Amino acid sequence: MIKRSGENTGSTEHNVSGSDHPNKIDAIGSNQVLQLNNNKDITLLGLSKDELLVTESKKAIAWLKPGMNYIYDSLISGTIQAQISQVNGFDAESPKILVVDDHSVSRMTAVTLLGMEGYTVIEADGGTAAIEMVRQQQPDLILLDVMMPEMDGFEVCRLLKQDEHTRLIPIIFITALNDRRSRIRGIEVGADDFLTKPFDRVELVARVKSLVKQKLLNEDLDHAAQVLFSIASAIESRDPNTGDHCDRLVRVGKAFGEYLNLSRYQIRNLMWGGYLHDIGKIGIPDAVLLKKGKLTPDEWEIMKQHVLIGEKICQPLRSMQGVIPIIRHHHERWDGSGYPDGLKGEEIPYLAQVFQIIDIYDALSSERPYKKSFSAEEALSIMFEETKSGWRNPQLMKQFAEFQLLRQQQMESDGVS
Repeated sequence: MIKRSGENTGSTEHNVSGSDHPNKIDAIGSNQVLQLNNNKDITLLGLSKDELLVTESKKAIAWLKPGMNYIYDSLISGTIQAQISQVNGFDAESPKILVVDDHSVSRMTAVTLLGMEGYTVIEADGGTAAIEMVRQQQPDLILLDVMMPEMDGFEVCRLLKQDEHTRLIPIIFITALNDRRSRIRGIEVGADDFLTKPFDRVELVARVKSLVKQKLLNEDLDHAAQVLFSIASAIESRDPNTGDHCDRLVRVGKAFGEYLNLSRYQIRNLMWGGYLHDIGKIGIPDAVLLKKGKLTPDEWEIMKQHVLIGEKICQPLRSMQGVIPIIRHHHERWDGSGYPDGLKGEEIPYLAQVFQIIDIYDALSSERPYKKSFSAEEALSIMFEETKSGWRNPQLMKQFAEFQLLRQQQMESDGVS
């Protein structure tokens, strides 16, 4: 039996008992009233005196009703945005379209039509030139001919969709081919749409506009997710004692998820949870987060807020909805003695249960300021002891132990110590 002192169970923070404490994050993420410094700022935005009066009155009301600030933020923002010149429904910087066709007449027809619609159009006369142009220019959409010498459109599409930097760019195949086999092959390599030569101008413009809007939306979501991952990485770097904790959680999460036959999306959420589970620690003071001794009851209540802060940070992104249960609930316990909601048994989201076991095992098997690292056998022994105490899902804990045994055997057979 492995003996331990205190309540440290391998979680990444110090655990002490304490009384209930007021929620300290009520103000986090609250909307701020948009303020313009003076009338000159309004004039520069092109607002009339009437618009200025409306804007200023909204500001005054917003200050009187802080809880409604977000309504007036949206109103003012919309007024300003209306002053920005637009092309085809997009901001003043017109979307960039790459037309790829080895036949100059066909290429120029598309270039002319799109140019008349206000797009910035660039050209390539073959597959190799197209790939180079994409890497240099990063277009918002590609019109791609299928039948080209040397490298056909299928191969160009396949290469671009496999590249992390170009996979979000929509590709419309423009071809004289109208057979079912060609369309199926196009779908297989990642084409987003098809147009048959000779194409109709109205149809071309409609499809281009729709896909460009979708691309810009996807790009915004993708960039927002990248920002969250960058924040999570910065948080991990605040504590040099955790090492590559998040990277290990991602690797083990993928392997254990596959062992449990989870779906592709569940495995993705489990891996993202590895990076984002402690993102809320950005709101925890260093004096608490990095304290080497035991936390006081008040400090522990502050530390426990990180799951709620993390949930609030990720809540606006739809792509993070599957990760949020992990962020909020990875410190719940099977018997209901965890936090923040005291959930019991199967009330705890399944992915949060899975992630919690991975997280605790990694913490136990890693050295921290308040504990030495345990061997695999010692770590599992401690976790089984906690399971008997009612903290873990017994079936899931058994599956994790079997997974670790198989993993260890595989590493030994591969000659990895």
